[in-house]
Amino acid sequence: MSSHRPFGLPATVTAVVLLSAVTGCSPSDASASVVVPSPPAAEAAVCRALAKELPDTVAGLGRSDPEPGSELTAGWGDGAIVLRCGVPRPEKMSDPKARAVEADGVNWMLEDPEGSGPRFTSTYRVTYVEVSFAERFAHDATPLADLAPAVRKTVPSSL
Repeated sequence: MSSHRPFGLPATVTAVVLLSAVTGCSPSDASASVVVPSPPAAEAAVCRALAKELPDTVAGLGRSDPEPGSELTAGWGDGAIVLRCGVPRPEKMSDPKARAVEADGVNWMLEDPEGSGPRFTSTYRVTYVEVSFAERFAHDATPLADLAPAVRKTVPSSL
């Protein structure tokens, strides 16, 4: 598997506290169509294992995977929550001032992309897992907490 160097995280804070400070998200949900990542084979195998463990519901929303269909992507609530596994390392991870959260044993870097809801990328794991939220979940830690057991179980730590 590829070697990822963890970036310097500020002190870990609970997802609930940090999520309550998120602002500047778009008024609409994420698109139900996403770009499928193309990780190396070993990382893709980890992602396939994750796909088998993902919950049927996240934050009370039923599974509704985005197009095109792939074991590397998943969705809930018609694009309200979208997961992509095996994404490239975000440039923001090199920023020592990057914001981070911890949810149920999984560390995530937080980004606030212009024109959309928050995006979280797992840290300290052998492959990067990205989760994007619609604005209505900007202040809700439930999606990350719902996904954490599957990530912990299937995506090994890189530490």
